[in-house]
Amino acid sequence: MTEANMTEALRFSIGDLRIGVATAPTQIEGGRRDTNWADWAGLPGRIKDGSTPLRATDHWNRWREDTELMSELGLELYRMGIEWSRIEPTPGDFDTEAIAHYREEIQAIRNAGIEPLVTLHHFSHPSWFEALGGWTSEVAVETWLRFVRFVVTHLDDLVTDWCTINEPNAFTTGGYLFGFFPPGRTDWLATRRVLATMAHAHCRAYHLIHDLQPHAKVGFAHHLRVFDPLDARNPVHRGLARVSAHLFQGAITDAFLGGRWSRLLGAQPADVTPGRHYDWLGVNYYSRTATSKLDDGTFANSPVNDLDWEIYPAGIERVARWLHERYPGPIWVTENGTCDATDSFRSRFIHDHLRVIAESDLPFERYYHWCFVDNWEWAEGEVPRFGIVALDYETQERTVKDSGRFLSSVIAHRGVTEEAYAAHVASQRYRVVAAPTPRG
Repeated sequence: MTEANMTEALRFSIGDLRIGVATAPTQIEGGRRDTNWADWAGLPGRIKDGSTPLRATDHWNRWREDTELMSELGLELYRMGIEWSRIEPTPGDFDTEAIAHYREEIQAIRNAGIEPLVTLHHFSHPSWFEALGGWTSEVAVETWLRFVRFVVTHLDDLVTDWCTINEPNAFTTGGYLFGFFPPGRTDWLATRRVLATMAHAHCRAYHLIHDLQPHAKVGFAHHLRVFDPLDARNPVHRGLARVSAHLFQGAITDAFLGGRWSRLLGAQPADVTPGRHYDWLGVNYYSRTATSKLDDGTFANSPVNDLDWEIYPAGIERVARWLHERYPGPIWVTENGTCDATDSFRSRFIHDHLRVIAESDLPFERYYHWCFVDNWEWAEGEVPRFGIVALDYETQERTVKDSGRFLSSVIAHRGVTEEAYAAHVASQRYRVVAAPTPRG
């Protein structure tokens, strides 16, 4: 490759792609004791480092500081969530002060020139909802829609973009199949029921939100992985890769986006008519799986992050193409990021994934980096670092990382310049593990 070609490969334009960051209320707000995740974290041994979401990044009190910092970095988009337990602390009892707090924050975000995307369920819900049976309850859908109606009617002058549910497959397999998320069950029938119920809830919410706000843009954040056979010559590995992809993401894709129930999810709900149930395609992409059994694994000699997830930038285009071929529409990368405690390869990660997007012919419209400030990472606790802004948990001091400056430069220059590449990416290298341990 000539020097001119090399330079051209390093710099690129993002065109009209808009860039922001994504967060989740339980992971940043702090202070809520009446959620399924606070209850779970209070049980011994459930969170790897023994921490809880009670302090997180204290965003509930420090949102002005965070909004100002987002503005300074030039972020164009912000994906945030509403903590259900704050809005409806007891069944049917809505807290007007809590919704006023969110209104004030969202207004400030808009005033800063940042467009909000609001998530209505991001892994967390009130303890009282869990006590009803959570998403296994026969009243789960109607109960959640009551909350959705309240939030949309109180924010519809400030918010037009809605994400109904975040990663239903990750939420369900973690909580009901493998047991490392609340409620800690290992029950296939419950897993199936929760997936079907959440799909039902999304389809109903899609129409409810449009009834309340006809011009709204509604979708859900779908966790998509690449499932490749560990040995491409092995027919068992190839077959298991296809089965894993269908079980983890294929069946619910048809239900959430197309309103079509497969045998895997059970009977078609009487109040869901097959048809389009999305205005945009949400893609949460982090890694791929090397498949040799119905489990998780990583290819040998692959670049990995701090959690040993393979770094595979080409996968973001592969999963988006798979989704778009089945359900055409604008693509919003609702999450993409990496765990990197020393910020030694995050800028390269951002560069490599954005380059794949920029070179694709798919209709990528938005990119939300996960995440903004280092936050409480569910069952992993406070140790993993995903942010473009560093957090000192003891002092709550925020410090913009080099990767944050790089992302800011990409936005300002509508792409990667030679100078930005040299300053933030050129010296960075991924960690490569020769023979990684399979992940469970």
